Amino acid sequence: MCGIHGIYRFDGLSVEPRMLSSMGDRIRHRGPDDEGSHVDGPCGIGMRRLSIIDLAGGHQPLSNVDGSLWLVCDGEIYNFRELRSELQGKGYHFKSGSDAEVLLHLYDAEGDDFVLRLNGMFDFALWDVRRRRLLIGRDRLGVKPLYVLQDWQRLAFASEAKALLALPGVSAELDHGVVADYLHLGYVAAPGCIFKDIRKLPPATLLAVEDGEVREWRYWRLSEQIISGVSESQWIERVKVQLDESVRMQMVSDVPIGAFLSGGVESSAVLGLMARHSEQPIRTYAIGFSGAEAEALYNELPYARQMAKLFASEHREIVVQPDVVALLPKLLWHMDEPLSNTAFITTYLVSEFARGDVKVILSGVGGDELFGGYRRYLGGHYVRRYRRWPGWLRRAASLVARRFPASRNSGVLNDLRLAKGFMASAEMSFDERYRSYLQVLSRRHVSALLLDESAASASDPLARAFAAAGNEDELNRMLAVDAETQLPDDLLLLTDKMSMAMSLECRVPFLDHQLVELAAAMPASIKVRDGRLKHLLKASLADLLPDDILSRKKRGFGTPMGAWLKRELAPLLKRLLAAEVVEARGLFSHTVVKRLMADHAANRIDGTDILLAMMNLEIWSRIFLDRRDPADVAEELKSYVG
Repeated sequence: MCGIHGIYRFDGLSVEPRMLSSMGDRIRHRGPDDEGSHVDGPCGIGMRRLSIIDLAGGHQPLSNVDGSLWLVCDGEIYNFRELRSELQGKGYHFKSGSDAEVLLHLYDAEGDDFVLRLNGMFDFALWDVRRRRLLIGRDRLGVKPLYVLQDWQRLAFASEAKALLALPGVSAELDHGVVADYLHLGYVAAPGCIFKDIRKLPPATLLAVEDGEVREWRYWRLSEQIISGVSESQWIERVKVQLDESVRMQMVSDVPIGAFLSGGVESSAVLGLMARHSEQPIRTYAIGFSGAEAEALYNELPYARQMAKLFASEHREIVVQPDVVALLPKLLWHMDEPLSNTAFITTYLVSEFARGDVKVILSGVGGDELFGGYRRYLGGHYVRRYRRWPGWLRRAASLVARRFPASRNSGVLNDLRLAKGFMASAEMSFDERYRSYLQVLSRRHVSALLLDESAASASDPLARAFAAAGNEDELNRMLAVDAETQLPDDLLLLTDKMSMAMSLECRVPFLDHQLVELAAAMPASIKVRDGRLKHLLKASLADLLPDDILSRKKRGFGTPMGAWLKRELAPLLKRLLAAEVVEARGLFSHTVVKRLMADHAANRIDGTDILLAMMNLEIWSRIFLDRRDPADVAEELKSYVG
């Protein structure tokens, strides 16, 4: 695990080593244990290493025996031992015990298709001396990020965008073309990036530079083919075997390892399977919030304790009331880009807590997207029931629902909020309805909010994802859209950035590509059945987890931000979105901003996500566009709340 970076010069001039050093300094947190670089004329590659496998001999860049191939790699290759044995049988000689070294010899043996043999999370850069060719790429699901900058002079890449800002001639400028997408979704979807002239390399993508020419292609996509003729009991057995194998493989480590534990189905399953494969108690880490009813909605500590006791883990937990004002600038600097998903705060806090004991952590991220775990996946189920009502009753229900308050400050209010959203979308087409579930702000309202009309009509990542999904089944179509958008560009990105901010490697066994392919081939009817989310997954875990864990309502891994914005963070929100601030930044209509804030305060809308998105964009702008130190920004923000 590390951070990688590099430069290829189109003009043929030699890369300056100090440039690689400057890039590496920006991402030192990703690899505090070691650093290295290799320059060969117009190509230079570098890394910052967090030592996980082969602590003494895994220095990067790695080269093959004759020095014709050089490699830097971020991540872990879980099947490296099997690949290593196979390659040794073919006569390849290894210089280290590093999992990454298999990439060198596998590329030599099989060419660009070598990536299809890898089971892992990774991004890499490989310099082929003989062909004078640079090859970079990302893993199938996009667990590890990779940013790219290309101009007439060079192509540069890095695990984090901030490393590219260290290059001469590169300045932090806002890409106005992605602002609309950001406000629409609450994150910036690939290949977009909030920084002008920088982009994300999409998941499952390779990019090659040879003879000054750049070629980019997708090497893997999820199949849309549903397998028929398999009984439910057979599917259950396949999931049990594959998930167990995924957890077993991802426990490989030469350093202490632990698990995030919320007490939800996925994290509990990961812990239970880890316990099967460990002779020592698993170290587990949980987080809760102190405060009123809103905080209690995000407190899952009793369930985490129950699972820790069941599987005899060495359990640690923290109850926090975080200083969000002080945290936000630092966390947004680490994120590179603004976002509205408050899970980035929670992930950072629990990563900080766990890093005192371990360097590797396993997480349950991805299970909901594979097996149908979010309440939005029930939309079609309830719409079909709703449309059987007489027309007059539907009209009456819709009128009543419009008067429901929109708030997340209690369980009852949150249920009313969700009902209000459902009624508003019930008469829409499937694609429109699912878009309404995913969006932070509708594209119509984004257009009204933005001053630049051309920016408001920019790209539409959801439209691209819907077009690519191509699945006639509603549920599998939803899952395919999520796998292309929210999963890699929101959940996985924040998981990587927040864990790596603490030099902690986070692994996601639910996103083993073989398990992902297995889930994609299942009929939707066994993933969600009769309103029961994750039906098949829960059935496959029935002999591992107790019924009360399998049947309890899902809670998000976020924060009570809705309540905080109306209480302790209200002065901050008011100052950051004040008319003079909004007008000076020149992005939003201050009239529309004022109306959104008023509607949110009166519970006419739940504006938590859009207000946080705008607030975080302003904080991000002060750090990157105004070139201010995050600590200085934090001090200023603290003065706003007294």
